[in-house]
Amino acid sequence: MSAKLPNSLTGRKSVFWAYVFWLLGGLFGLHHFYLRRDKHAFVWWSTLGGFGIGWLGEVFRIPRYVREANEDPEYIQDLVNRMRQNKKPPFSMNRFTGMLMVGYSWAQLMMLAVPTDEFWGLNLRYLNYLIPLAAALGVWTVGNIGREQGSFKWPLLAAYATYPVRYYIYDETVWCTLMVLSSALVFDSFAKEWRRTAQTKKHVAKRVAVLGMCVCLYLSLWCGYLYFHGTITDSEGDEIPIYEALHHFFTSPWWLDVKQCLLDTYQYAQHHGWYEVWKQIIDLSDPHGEQNAYKVLGLGPDATQQEITSTWRRLSRQNHPDKVKEQHLRREAQEKFMEIQQAYEILSNSKHRRNRRNKKDNSEPTSGTRR
Repeated sequence: MSAKLPNSLTGRKSVFWAYVFWLLGGLFGLHHFYLRRDKHAFVWWSTLGGFGIGWLGEVFRIPRYVREANEDPEYIQDLVNRMRQNKKPPFSMNRFTGMLMVGYSWAQLMMLAVPTDEFWGLNLRYLNYLIPLAAALGVWTVGNIGREQGSFKWPLLAAYATYPVRYYIYDETVWCTLMVLSSALVFDSFAKEWRRTAQTKKHVAKRVAVLGMCVCLYLSLWCGYLYFHGTITDSEGDEIPIYEALHHFFTSPWWLDVKQCLLDTYQYAQHHGWYEVWKQIIDLSDPHGEQNAYKVLGLGPDATQQEITSTWRRLSRQNHPDKVKEQHLRREAQEKFMEIQQAYEILSNSKHRRNRRNKKDNSEPTSGTRR
């Protein structure tokens, strides 16, 4: 078996690299994306490897996944034999459990993403009618992984048919479980069938675009949950809803100052160019430590070398560690003394560097006229 990485994700797959991707990014479905099992990859990404359990259990199934991706003749022959023996795929506890877990988690996330109170004067609780859709999508996605497939309408109809139970059973865990269970049972009984032909191989860019859209949709539900139901704790231990905290943040004096600073920077860049803005940012970041050195010595940027030297000598005498008799204060005095020495060295080097640069700039026109 060669350990050479394929030139593209559409080439022949390697067991070695499948295990590498499983180990490094298996919880996020990286090995499934490598093997062109995009639905499986998204399920693993949204549930962190099937809540960790599915990821561990795949250590023995990866060789089979690779044979399926490569359409290995022995694997295809075995698949044909199973299709002849069974009119439709037999019941699989692993797949059925996966449909329940993914359908339930997606339905719960949809439920949590819907605000319970009015938002900007709008009552968005009607979005709860999308909960059965999320449950059916979870069931259908798991049911369509690999060489099995099924219609989406059956789990969707079952989920919406069971949804009214929530008005009689107030425990959301119970009614949501019943809804997902009915959706999975109906899919397994009426919709499930063999995928007799391999899925069309799509370009990597198209696969990434589709997965990216699914990821954005899924993350938007998490953002809705955090925004409408999440809280933060302040310094006094009080919990504040995130949407209230964000509203007050954008009206806070600190943010208004930052906003004005960004606006001034943008306007400055429009007149002087972004390169000048970048140069000012570099200068303000004090890359040579000059601003801090002036602060340590208590001088201003206009101080001469003579003033720097005299101040350094005076502060060095005043803060010399030998003058401190208390043992517990000597370490602090030594650190202060070293800080003064470092500040003097930084400013002296900066002065010398500028003097050399000025002399060089003044001598360039004269040297240019020599023959």
